[in-house]
Amino acid sequence: MLAELKGLNEECGVFGIWGHEQAAQLTYYALQSLQHRGQEGAGIVASNGREITSHKGEGLVTEVFSQNQLDQLTGHGAVGHVRYTTAGGGGYENVQPLLFRSQTGSLALAHNGNLVNANALKHQLERQGSILQTTSDTEVLAHLIKRSGYENVKERVKNALTMLKGAYAFVIMTETELMVALDPNGLRPLSLGQIGDGYVVASETCAFDIIGAEYIRSVEPGELLIIDDEGIRSERFTYATNRSICTMEYVYFSRPDSDIDGINIHSARKRLGKQLAAEFPIEGDVVTGVPDSSISAAIGYAEAANIPYEMGLIKNRYIGRTFIQPSQELREQGVKMKLSPVRGVVEGKRVIMVDDSIVRGTTSRRIVNMLKDAGATEVHVMISSPPIKNPCFYGIDTSTHEELIASKNSVEEIRQIIGADSLSFLSVDGMVTAIGRPDTSENKGHCLACFTGKYPTEIYPDTLHPYEKELTH
Repeated sequence: MLAELKGLNEECGVFGIWGHEQAAQLTYYALQSLQHRGQEGAGIVASNGREITSHKGEGLVTEVFSQNQLDQLTGHGAVGHVRYTTAGGGGYENVQPLLFRSQTGSLALAHNGNLVNANALKHQLERQGSILQTTSDTEVLAHLIKRSGYENVKERVKNALTMLKGAYAFVIMTETELMVALDPNGLRPLSLGQIGDGYVVASETCAFDIIGAEYIRSVEPGELLIIDDEGIRSERFTYATNRSICTMEYVYFSRPDSDIDGINIHSARKRLGKQLAAEFPIEGDVVTGVPDSSISAAIGYAEAANIPYEMGLIKNRYIGRTFIQPSQELREQGVKMKLSPVRGVVEGKRVIMVDDSIVRGTTSRRIVNMLKDAGATEVHVMISSPPIKNPCFYGIDTSTHEELIASKNSVEEIRQIIGADSLSFLSVDGMVTAIGRPDTSENKGHCLACFTGKYPTEIYPDTLHPYEKELTH
């Protein structure tokens, strides 16, 4: 489904490279491949081993960087970031990587995720005299590193990381080294690769493909990688780990050509569609998917159900992040500017529409109406994940039960709201089995909190939206 319309968005994507003379240029291309993870800001910080240079701005990667700006980012090390605003809000000052300079050297930070104890740590730091320059929770780590009593930068980083709670994939760079850390639950994806004699890390492996890097492995929960001119070392900042990768990475967020822990996203989504067909066989004439993230599941459903897959919906790829809305009528029908039904495919047909999730239900209702206006005799909606009933506090912009249609409505009630002839959601067990992680733990290494309400970490009261606080009393 279209993230901008649906209201389900990931916070950002990170990339780091060390040991390549075209580090900034490669980071630019990598960030373009990660653009789907954030479109509101982008930045690159580069190091030549002696000094650090940076450039960042609001907008898409191609809007933020010119060739002249990239030419000024010299060196064999770089970190990059694309941002989608959730925690901390927008604004130039919150665009990452964040860069901090001091008499003892510089420190650049790029972060994917959300710290559930960020507010508590901010209050503690301010009481101790820190002056925070941004509203981003990423800045907290820089202050904790600086205030640590250890002499060695690596030990200061390890000590600071033990104070953080929540989801985080950090890429940290000084003038002389690149450090990479993943939270003890491994909630966010992070992979390690190699290019020539250098090393790269990225939120998704599709970034490796675009620059010609070779995938090595996933970064482990609780692991700290130190990469410098001498090579790469792996250490632990905690052994208390419990792998809980965000399941929506497989279902929705990641690009189809990416792999997470050795599982290809497109293949996993096809299996989700096939499992959906096994759980909910239904008669229909055509199967169609909502572009782009649902197409793989729709193909899987069509194959399993032996019903033709057709391109019943077309995405307009030339609509920008924002568009002029000259009237209230057009504003309410904005989805029509993003998606168009193919009348020749759906007219007079029983359409099985496969989508990855329903958050608020508004867009689903509009798409169902569009298909029926285009002549579909029936529209059966199949969702390749369970109902999202609970908010996410780990970097996805659903923070209250109130905004989630499934938290207060039954499946039948949602069906009536969106106007579908039938509505089916994949079971939790079916989803986990179809994704196929080899993990032997209870949830096979998944975070299922948005479906089950069982969070892998403690949720701090000051993390909750005011509406959620009222529910807990």
